[in-house]
Formats: sequence, structure tokens, C-alpha cells
Amino acid sequence: MANQKRVMRVLRKDDLDAIVRIDQVASKQDRREYYARKIAATLNPNHNINVSLVCEIDGRVAGFVMGDIYFGEFGIPETSATIDTIGVDPALQGHGVGSELLDQFMTNMKVAGVKKVYTSVNWDDFALARFFSRQRFAPSKRVNLEYAVA
Repeated sequence: MANQKRVMRVLRKDDLDAIVRIDQVASKQDRREYYARKIAATLNPNHNINVSLVCEIDGRVAGFVMGDIYFGEFGIPETSATIDTIGVDPALQGHGVGSELLDQFMTNMKVAGVKKVYTSVNWDDFALARFFSRQRFAPSKRVNLEYAVA
């Protein structure tokens, strides 16, 4: 692992297959349509700034983080960002790929003038909650609300 060359770069359209493969192992679902739509929206210059990243190890996608920058949405006056999707190849988990992706994402957010980065984790996803806690995320003062449409 230590000798392999890691490259952080912005997400590209041709990352779809690798992202779907990584996600499919974690989610046990084929979410190709979701990721195809998400990548298309991310890469649409009228959408926003492409802040989504991938980590390549020796030319192969090892992980990804997808998010957005917001300029006043949700009643938040300062520039903020969200992380809505993160994934690391299961064979490479525990080797710092996710941490490096978040470090680069946070560096990019600071340069963009972002004051806070938000994410949401299912209450029973203890592994993901621990990961974000190790990355200095803490419970937000904002409350996520949901409405079950019956």
C-alpha cells in the first residue's frame, strides 16, 4: 500500500463504472441509474462547481467523495457544503483512502470559502459515524426532519 502512487482528482464521467462497483459492494444494490444522474448533474456547468473527488491508486479508482457547495440554500447565510456520498474499495478500506479524500475535500472547501461542511449518517450506521467522528465531524445544531409520504 505504501509504495503505491495515490492521486486525488476531480470526478470525471468515465468514473461511473468504478463508483458503481465500489458502491455495489457496500450497498448490496445496483445504483447505476442514481450515480449516472448524479455524475451528470455534478458535471453540468450550469449546476454548480464540481467539488466531487476520486482517489486513484496506480491509475485505478480506489475511492470517491461526492458533494456540493451551497450559497445560501436552506436558510444558511454563510457558504456551506455537503458530503452526500463517500465510498472506498472494500479491499482498500483501513488504508487511509477515505481520510485522504476528506482531507483534500476540506482543503478545497476552505479555498472556496466554505465555513461548514454537513453530512448525514443513518443513526444505526456505526462504522460510518465512527469514521466521520475520527475526521472531526460532530453533531450539528441543525436538525434533519423527515416526512413519511404514505
